[in-house]
Amino acid sequence: MTSTTMSLLPRRESAPPCDCRPAFVEPAGTGVDDRVELRIDADDCPDDGALTAAPACRRTAICALAERDADAVRVRSAGVERYYTDDATALLLAAGRFAALVDHHDSRLATTARTDPLAAAREATGRSGVVSRLAAETGLAEGAARMGNDENALRVHTGPTIAQCRLEPQPPADARLLDSHELPTGGTARQYVVDDGTETKTETPQYHLEPVEASFSSEEYQLLAAAAASLAEEGATGELAPDRAVRRVASSGDAVEAVAAVLRKHTRGNGVLDDLFADERVTDAFVTAPADENPLRVTVDGEPVPTNVRLTPEGVGTLASRIRRRSGRAFSRATPTVDATLETSEGEQLRVAGVTRPLSPGTAFAFRRHGDEAWTLPRLVIANSLTARVAALLSLAVQRGAAGLVAGARGAGKTTLLGALLWALPSSTRTVVIEDTPELPVQSLQNGGRDVQHLHVGREEGTAETTPAEALRTALRLGEGSLVVGEVRGEEAPALYEAMRVGAASDAVLGTVHGKGAEAVRGRMAELGVSNAAFGATDFVLTTARTGSGRQAVAVEEVRETAGGTEIRPLFGLDNGELTATGLLDRGESKLLDGLSTPQESYGDTLAVVDKRATWFRDVAADGVVAPDAIQAERTHGEQGGTSW
Repeated sequence: MTSTTMSLLPRRESAPPCDCRPAFVEPAGTGVDDRVELRIDADDCPDDGALTAAPACRRTAICALAERDADAVRVRSAGVERYYTDDATALLLAAGRFAALVDHHDSRLATTARTDPLAAAREATGRSGVVSRLAAETGLAEGAARMGNDENALRVHTGPTIAQCRLEPQPPADARLLDSHELPTGGTARQYVVDDGTETKTETPQYHLEPVEASFSSEEYQLLAAAAASLAEEGATGELAPDRAVRRVASSGDAVEAVAAVLRKHTRGNGVLDDLFADERVTDAFVTAPADENPLRVTVDGEPVPTNVRLTPEGVGTLASRIRRRSGRAFSRATPTVDATLETSEGEQLRVAGVTRPLSPGTAFAFRRHGDEAWTLPRLVIANSLTARVAALLSLAVQRGAAGLVAGARGAGKTTLLGALLWALPSSTRTVVIEDTPELPVQSLQNGGRDVQHLHVGREEGTAETTPAEALRTALRLGEGSLVVGEVRGEEAPALYEAMRVGAASDAVLGTVHGKGAEAVRGRMAELGVSNAAFGATDFVLTTARTGSGRQAVAVEEVRETAGGTEIRPLFGLDNGELTATGLLDRGESKLLDGLSTPQESYGDTLAVVDKRATWFRDVAADGVVAPDAIQAERTHGEQGGTSW
């Protein structure tokens, strides 16, 4: 890879012409309107179009930009693209404007500006009169000031032409390395901290990805580009097509295997996302619109950090098309939001939420890892998301057929908690799960021997997809058992509460809903057509939120029917950051616990079951027992020891 800094010394005011071929392009299918790019074909240029190092190539770009503005400059040569945006493009644009205007007053300085913008800016700002004024008016002075110094000028993002992203190869000059992590994909992930340059010396983190192709030789890049062209020409769609394409164009001695793996990643996989999520520390990735102007951000060990990665406009469009194709969902101006799932090259599931125009200034995405390990109640106890006593109460509630909702904001862990409650259901219980975006651990539950029927639904009117309300009615005809709605947020709400009211589901009825607490959930259900009286069919609302210690249950509340409708009473709430009992259970005043008692049990007997089970949860959590099969074995052992399940 070429250097990322502009070499300005010695200055060559009469650099010979280069063989770069510039053209202005208005790319389509990027989700961004009125975008113009200067694209430079440098395949025949002896300097490879390296604007950072070659004065003649800089002059070609600056002269072109004097004729027309552009949002970015892209230079392609020998299978590699250099992508200049932000301050770099702004400096080149300003140099072109300045050179055109100052030529009448000082032709030598105009010549300098076309090959060495920073030197021209220093000279112009040091003079008085019209030259200094033109440097200010064209933005040349400001652009040079933003560059800081020669060593950091014209920072560039690079990548193979087949890739839909570009990476900044080098960390900032003042970055301090924290750690380095080898990835299963063959790349490397490094974490740095960077001094922000202020008096407070605040250090900001940065995640630096180096995929395996970052170390390719020039010959390997050219082989990759040739194989990609051959693959596109052949139009083959099989998983082995990229390997065949590489072998078809390779010569003896070429690194066929490594190049084929990269071609597969970018044509059959998810490109740079496969590298990022190969790092087990990464849980989320965010593409912020406009994507080519914002670095892709990731959450690493719970901390959000910027990366050295940017998607190209075409990359955003390709990603949107892939999500439409794999999910079968519309995603356009007419339907500017989408929820779907993608599978990484390692077989992991990623939840994807996307927005586009007119809702957003461009296309943007949020990706979240589902995770391989099952989130069970003991695992949540270990993670301090639940206390052992709350886990005991919830497990008893779902075992004995309660109706409950898991509430919280987006990203608060609702789906994780609901999945844990599904693992707490008796293993013999038949469960029907209704979702529009697959998130709950249905496959894992089935692999664990559970009888779980999944119903995939859509929410768009006028489509052939089954709506949640229709799926709900179908679910009630699929046999007795538990009913789970991935997210209650539409016309299915009244039908769900009608089923709960008449006891149409013989076991637990569970779901998630957006809302901060039972009061907000009651209001949300009213908006969806559920009367206050009907809401009384809810036995409990479990609320989760992001706190300083991570995702944590912050309240357990029960719902009571009253003459005037419903009343909400707290069973557990936060006290100095700890989920603590309010005393309602222990005073014998809980309607939920009373309803969980069997005909052979008193309220005190049922409370004793909860307390025994809480001890069991503390013990298995202390022993690190979190896997479903291990938990089931401990359950059996607990039953033999007198702990009722």
